[in-house]
Formats: sequence, structure tokens, C-alpha cells
Amino acid sequence: LPPQFSGLLGTVYRRGNLSFTRDGNSLLSPVGNRISLFDLKNNKCETLPLATRLNIVCVGLSPDGSLAILIDEEGAALLVSLIGKCVIHQFYFHKPVHSVSFSPDGKKFVVTKDNLAYLYHAPGKKREFNAFVLDKTYYGPYDETTCIDWTDDSKCFAVGSKDMSTWVFGAERWANLIYYSLGGHKDVIVACFFEENSLDLYTISQDAALCVWQCDTELDGLKPMPPKDAAKEKKAAEDDEELLEEPKGEEIHGKADPSEQETRNKVKYSRVAKYFFNKEGDFNNMTAAAYHKKTHLLVTGFASGIFHLHELPDFNLIHSLSISDQRIASISINCTGDWIAFGCSGLGQLLVWEWQSESYVLKQQGHFNSMVSLAYSPDGQYIVTGGEDGKVKVWNTSSSFCFVTFTEHNSGVTAVTFTSTGYVVLSASLDGTVRAFDLHRYRNFRTFTSPRPSQFSCLAVDSSGEIVAAGSQDSFEIFIWSMQSGRLLDVLAGHEGPISSLSFNPMKCVLASASWDKTVKLWDMLDSWRTKETLIMNSDVLVVAFRPDGKELAVAALNGQITFWDHENAVQTGSIEGRHDLQMGRKELDKITAKQAAKGKSFTTLCYSADGQSILAGGLSKFVCIYNVKEQILMKKFEISCNYSLDAMEEYLDRRKMTEFGSMALIDEGGGGDEGVAIPLPGVKRGDMSYRHFKPEIRVTCVRFCPTGRSWAATTTEGLLLYSLDSGLIFDPFELDIDVTPSNIHKTLSQKEYTMAIVMAFKLNEKKLIQEVIEAVPSSEVDVVCSSLPDLYVEKLLEFLASAFETSCHLEFYLIWAHKLLMLHGQKLKTRSVKLLPVIQFLQKSIQRHFEDVSKLCEWNIYNIKYALAISQQRGVKRLAEETPGDEEELDSDSDYLM
Repeated sequence: LPPQFSGLLGTVYRRGNLSFTRDGNSLLSPVGNRISLFDLKNNKCETLPLATRLNIVCVGLSPDGSLAILIDEEGAALLVSLIGKCVIHQFYFHKPVHSVSFSPDGKKFVVTKDNLAYLYHAPGKKREFNAFVLDKTYYGPYDETTCIDWTDDSKCFAVGSKDMSTWVFGAERWANLIYYSLGGHKDVIVACFFEENSLDLYTISQDAALCVWQCDTELDGLKPMPPKDAAKEKKAAEDDEELLEEPKGEEIHGKADPSEQETRNKVKYSRVAKYFFNKEGDFNNMTAAAYHKKTHLLVTGFASGIFHLHELPDFNLIHSLSISDQRIASISINCTGDWIAFGCSGLGQLLVWEWQSESYVLKQQGHFNSMVSLAYSPDGQYIVTGGEDGKVKVWNTSSSFCFVTFTEHNSGVTAVTFTSTGYVVLSASLDGTVRAFDLHRYRNFRTFTSPRPSQFSCLAVDSSGEIVAAGSQDSFEIFIWSMQSGRLLDVLAGHEGPISSLSFNPMKCVLASASWDKTVKLWDMLDSWRTKETLIMNSDVLVVAFRPDGKELAVAALNGQITFWDHENAVQTGSIEGRHDLQMGRKELDKITAKQAAKGKSFTTLCYSADGQSILAGGLSKFVCIYNVKEQILMKKFEISCNYSLDAMEEYLDRRKMTEFGSMALIDEGGGGDEGVAIPLPGVKRGDMSYRHFKPEIRVTCVRFCPTGRSWAATTTEGLLLYSLDSGLIFDPFELDIDVTPSNIHKTLSQKEYTMAIVMAFKLNEKKLIQEVIEAVPSSEVDVVCSSLPDLYVEKLLEFLASAFETSCHLEFYLIWAHKLLMLHGQKLKTRSVKLLPVIQFLQKSIQRHFEDVSKLCEWNIYNIKYALAISQQRGVKRLAEETPGDEEELDSDSDYLM
């Protein structure tokens, strides 16, 4: 089975509202058209395997934490189960939605769009034909609605609007509260919050003003409407619905200035205070706010990146801090009131702040501009990425978090790589430097430069980690440095065009360089850097890659072909015509069709799989292709995104956006220029950000296979996408015959024929059964079983052990198995090392992760024991001075016992 999407790294927040889960330990963050779940207690991040059609703008989380409503830019909604991590229902609201909020009892939810508020019955536990049933439609505000808040008992809700008014509506038909309009502000309402178990209200506007409203009625004082009146109104609403094509449910029309008769015996609000945040004139544009009802904590965020913490209702300032120089787009507080989450969409930052201890719980930021390159560490545990923002980031694949960022480069990073040890990261940049970073001390310990300033476009390091090579795109030269001394060893000249790609042979000290001069040159590092061979191509060469065993070279050229070469004999062994597999999309501003544009497109990144049997290829489209090298056929095409908020996603332009004058995108509304829209020049890689409507273009800049062979990664416009082999329920028998059944395996196991039982279990190839059989073998018998195991099953058992280490708690038992297998079969496995390398690296990665966790725990325990001993010895000395000689003996025995 092909790999499945398993995670999105490199992007932590785009836009929309952040939401804490019910327990307060996890955070939901919208990332483009996907949603990521950050587990703050266990320090892990998971991207749910579902996606909307466009970017998500608002998220509604049910009070029990089991359901979420995701709504995109056009108002298309997905009802998602956070337990099963799947889509339950799809719904279309027809217009952009501003906010969505579940009632605290989980029975209803409110959606605001345009100047209306819609109350829906929340999806229940029982099966329903339609999951979203409209209950009431509320009219009142004149302009677009902005925010929602509910009372604690779900009886009423408040809606803020851009017309500077706030409306309180009854979720049920209350006799003394149907609607109430509150003014008092001079700018757009950013947020409104009810006080705990009360109808008292706080409203906050964009000009940083806070109004405190007091209600003359308690929640218990809300009276139900008499049954007769309610029945009449329900019948009138049903009659209206029959006349309408689209059901609107019961309609409630609010008035901003109701008559005296309408307000008699009704709930009344009075403004008791008004506070201003910008007393010193520093903060004038409030963008987000959140309120924790139990602790009366108000958090407000501003466009300047500053946030305030106030205690209400007295408006006492607790904190005033700056977390960014960008606009704070969203704020959320967890259920205990300890952690505050901030999202900054400008830089893609996500911060979780513990305000009492003034410390970060989480601080993550993706690349500001698009990622350009990536590389896996030799054990597959880490990924390094380089971006056009000049940053180099290292990510942990198991937690999906970035744990170090290097910012030494002054211009865009073009290539990154790990050395064979896995503790050094190298990066090449357009600022004319190649830098080496140490992952032990997190510092830049080497900086390689050229005699004349050159922009480096590609990078390679040999298998020993001693020789560093970088290609220049302006001087057409290759620079060779020594890692040990940092000195420039040689400058390789010979190419007549910019160097596009470099690759070292993993088995020999041979460097392959590709250039736009239609050649690939092979340089022998041991023989005076002489050109060993020159391979002539039909078109400009964009990328080269060696097979992991070093016996084959893959070359992608501008004509869309991937050619394979036996570089020892300079013979072409095969080719793949891949241009049609790229399947280009048409950009909004393109004057020509996608089919015509595809004629000039090609693959820009290549990578062999860990076993060398397949090759991954990606380029300027939404597809990544995986080919079988031997058969030269397309095995699978991965669609990396279905986000239509990105440009060049569709092959044909949407007819709804076409007019008699051409595409609507070509009409720049309000541009004011005489010449209309400027068509981008040929070769422009990204859209012009100065346009009023800027859409990033979908592209794959780099693909890499994990050395363990279990996953691959691609840097794209959306971020760093990970695809891994699905470890779900798959029935994949191996050499199965009629006698191999679960009952026969259990019977063999009961007779203590362990080797036979393991072989039979692997033939059936059911993971749970294999685990049961292996765990039934006594630890004293492991040595005997390993020695009698056939060679064919040793490899399978090693692969099973590597995957079992990730989930099992029997750490010592599985370590005994791994140790015995490698000791007894080490020599035989060495002869098949190339084929077995991914399995061994997978095993090493699993053991290394456990080693790090256990070693930290051991160090902490050793420290605690030393501390306890020191305290006990101090107390012992004090008691020694005070007590009788008879008690001294007891004290000595106690301290001996502690030792």
C-alpha cells in the first residue's frame, strides 16, 4: 500500500480562531485548509487527515471536545469527529461566515454571516438525516457581525457587529428578553463577554474601549413565554417558511430603538463603567480578545503585537507585554485560566504563554516565506529545512516541533544537508556563505566563503563529512572546502552555465555536478579534482541524484525527461517522459491554457527511495510522482494539496469568474492605474505581493526519502508535508499455506515450539498475532530461538522489533531480542547491508528515542537520590549532636539503608 499523509510541519498557524480542548491540555490551530492538534502536555503535534476546499477562517469546538465545525472562506463547513479524526457531515452556508460558537450545554450552536445570526440544533448522539437543523434566524445589526458569546446556562447569547452595536438575544422565546441592543462604542466591536452565571456583559471595540453593562435581571429571572403566544408565533413562522424556498426557521427581528410599550416589563441594561486601554496613545488598534469567566481575566491583543492582561470588573492591569511586532490575530484561554494561546498570522507564529510564571509553554513559528529545501538526518529522526526568509530550522519528526532555528544567513537559503554523523547541519545561501551548525551546542562553528562573492545555489557533502562542495549560479564554478580546517581546497571550473545541482556518490569520492550548459560532469575527488566524465544532455539540467548504492545516476532536464545513467561506463540505461505526469494548473493571470504552459515545465527535484527501486519527482505543480526505476513506469501520483485558496490549482479557469472581457482576476478593482493589471513577467516565481489580491502559487520545491524507508517528505507552498506507510489493519500474508491458522499457531505455542510459532505468525503476517507469539517466548529462550530462526525471517523480525519499540512498554524484553538477533546473524546481515539499511536505521531511530527519554529520567532520579541523601545526612549530623550515643547506632544504620 502507498504511503498516506501523516503530518504537516513547518506551518503552525495561518488564520482563524485558536481553540483549547475541554481538558485544557491541547490546542486546535487552523493551518491553511487543515487543522493541527498541539498536545501541550506530551509535547506532540498532529495534523488531522482531512482538509477543506479553501483556507479555514473559523473553528467551533463542542463543549465535550468530541466534535468540531470547520468553516472555510466561502462558507463551506465540515463537521469533524475529533475522536475518529474523520468528516461526519458537510454543509454549505452559501456566504462567508465570521464566527461560530457552540452553547455551553452542547445542544445548539450559533453561526454569524452578513448581519444575521443563525441558531442551529447541534448534531446529537442519535442518527439524523440532516446534522444541521436551523432553529431560529436573528435580525438586528445593520452591518456584518463579528463575535459571539453565550451565557453559562445557554439561555442567551450576545452578538457583536461592525455597526458598533452589541445585541443580546434569547436562545429560547423569553417573555422578558427577546432581543436587546447596546450602543456606547465608536468603533467596530471586537469581542463581547458575559460575566459568570449572569447577564452582565462586557463589550470591547477596536478603538481599545471597554464598556461594562449591568443587567437588572438575573438568569433565573428570565420568564418563559406563555404557551398561547408561543404557539401563534411558531405557526406564523411555519407559514412564512412555506412561502420561502430556503427554510429560515423561526425569525426574530430586533429593533435598535423599540417603543416604550415594547420595552415595558422587559430586561434592562445600564452602562456602569467605560474604560480605555490607550491612555498613553500607544495602542490604538485592538485586534483580538479573550475572557476567562472563573478568574475574571481579560486578555487583549493589539496590531502592534502587544497584549494586556486585566482583572475585571475593576480593570486592574496585571501584565503588559510584547510578544511580536506583528498583529495578534487570535487569543484563547484554557479551562483552568493558566495558559493563553496567541496566533499571529503575519509571521505564522503560535505562542502559548503561562502568565503566572511568565514563561512559554509553546513557541513555534514556521518559515515566513516559502521553504526551499529539506534534508533528513541519517537516522530519520530529524528534518532540517531552509527557507527564503534566510532561516534554517530543525524539526523533530516524532513530535513535529521545531527545536532550533539558526538565523545567521542574511539572504534566502537555497540548500541544506546533514553530514553522515547527523550532528552537523550545512546550509548554502544567496548571501555568499555556506554555514555549518553544531546540533550539540546549537551554534554556527564554520563559515565557508569564496574568494569573490558568489551566490550559492546548491550544496553537497561527501559520505565522510570531510569535503563540502557548493555550486555558484553567477560565476559557474564549484567551490570545495575542508570541514576540518574551513579552508578552500579548490575551485572547479569547466561549466559554461549556472550550477543547478550537486550530488556526491555515497560509495565513492565522486562528485556529480549539473548545469544549465546541458552537461553533467563527474569529478574525482581523490585524483586532483579532475573531470572523470562529461555526460551530454539534450536540454538544460536541473537536478542530479545518485542511487543509495552509488551505481546509478538520475538526471532531470528542462525538457521534462528523467534519464538514468550508468556513470562508470557513461551509458544511458533508461529514461522517463514525465512532463504529462506533472499536470500543471492554470494561474488566474495566465493568458494561455495549462496544456500550453506545461510544454515548458519540468521536474525540479528528484530523490531515490531508500532501497533504490523507486524515484520521487516533483516540480511546479500540485503533484508528486513516484516512478519504478527498473520498469520506468508511474507507480503513484500524490496530490499534495486540495486547497483552492492557492493559485494554479485548477487546470481550467472557473467559468463563474469569466466575463466577456476575460477573467475577473485580471480586473484589479480600485487599482487606479491607467493600464489595469500588470501581467507578471516570465520567470517570476511568486505572485507580486503588492497586488490587492495575492494568491501564493502551489509548488513542490524539494522532496526527500527518509533513510528508514518508511516515509518521505516534501517542501511545498503549504509547508513541509510528511507521507508515511500506514500502520493500520492490513492483511498481507507471506508464503501462506492451508495449515497456517491462528488456532494452529496457538496450538504450536502451547507445545513450546517457539521458532515454528514465530515462522507461522510471520506467514499469516498479522501484527497482533506476531506480538502475542514473541511476547510468549520466555527471555531465557530468546537466545535459542534466535539461533534457530531461518535467515529469511530474521529481516522480518528486525522490522517488527523496530515498529514494536515505538508502542510497546516491554523495553528490556525487546532489547534482548534485538541484541541476540544482531549478535547471532550480524555477519550474514552485513552481506545484505544495502538492502537492509532502511530496516537497521528504523531500528536505530526507535532505540535512540527510548535512550534519550530513559537517560533524562535516570539523570533526574540520580539527582533526586543525591539530594535526598544530602538532606538526610544534614539532619543526621544535627540529630547526632542532640541525641544520646545509643541513638547514634540507629542513625548509622538508617543512613546505610538509604545508601
